[in-house]
Amino acid sequence: MKDDTKDDVQDNNKPDLRSKHTVQQHAAILELLASRICHDLISPVGAVNNGVEFIQETGDASADAIELIAMSAHEAAVRLQMFRLAYGAGGRDPNVKPEDVHKVFLGLTDGEGKEAHKVTLDWDPHAPLGFDEFPVGYCKTLAGVLMLSQECLPKGGTIKVQPGNNANETHVIAEGINCAPRQMVKEALALDVALDDLDPRLIHPYALSVLAQNYGLTISIEEEVEGRTVLKLSA
Repeated sequence: MKDDTKDDVQDNNKPDLRSKHTVQQHAAILELLASRICHDLISPVGAVNNGVEFIQETGDASADAIELIAMSAHEAAVRLQMFRLAYGAGGRDPNVKPEDVHKVFLGLTDGEGKEAHKVTLDWDPHAPLGFDEFPVGYCKTLAGVLMLSQECLPKGGTIKVQPGNNANETHVIAEGINCAPRQMVKEALALDVALDDLDPRLIHPYALSVLAQNYGLTISIEEEVEGRTVLKLSA
């Protein structure tokens, strides 16, 4: 008779992805991520809706009203494109290049907020980035890191992208007044945050780090000093 004891022990040591606890974790992360994406989109989408309603009610299709609608629609579109790059399956397509990420993110910074809070992108996407060959998922992860760097600049500033100090390492550098990562972002990137402590503010770094690790990549904070934050993307 076959002794199944050993097999039973091995099976018991395997994580049960269908367990109630794991399903609850996945559900909570999905809900928080959806909440954050909707939060980031509701403002420009709402502005488009308000502009259309204003024109319908007043019949005043002035240049200012059209410009507001166009600007808000552009912002919503580029935010959707960034989310698609960072979180969608299409972002891992090998045909996606750094220049594609640059183009989408440049559209986001060009249309962001008031002039006093403007974020400037100082990056030549054709220049070296520290990798001889880009691994699968590199560009989608880079898109996520760029979004994280923008969150470090509440009063605007400059974002630079350049090779890191070691091979297979890219630095995304945010510089500006009050430049700093949000509280507990470092822990979220390290996946060192209890599920109960996750909220919409931390779900971006947490989810992006999960995706990065799936492709053998790591996102971390390399440097944090007054007016400057360096995010590291490494393999």
